[in-house]
Amino acid sequence: MSKPVGPYTPIVKAGPWLVTSGQIGIADGALADGFEAQLRQAMANLAAVLESEGASLSDVTKTTVFLVDMADYAVMNGIYTELFGDHRPARSAVAVAQLPLGAVVEIEASAYMG
Repeated sequence: MSKPVGPYTPIVKAGPWLVTSGQIGIADGALADGFEAQLRQAMANLAAVLESEGASLSDVTKTTVFLVDMADYAVMNGIYTELFGDHRPARSAVAVAQLPLGAVVEIEASAYMG
């Protein structure tokens, strides 16, 4: 699991719920190159954060995806579907002006462990 880039906790357990902070496509202190690579790394980071508490992507009930460019929405949907498989958590996708460290995508999630 990557070290947070700010003063926050990557994942919080609240009873049977897990809530993650937003994950960007960073590994070994550097952003992945390009939208697709950043999204795949952000999802890998999300999976790692969940796994640190004994959960997986299949436990996710809700995600929020932050996109710097809504033109990436269709590509995001393809990769998101590939990585979540048949599991379909509720989701919001929003455009934002800027993300930490110059990232182009960020994803946060809630998971239920009940």
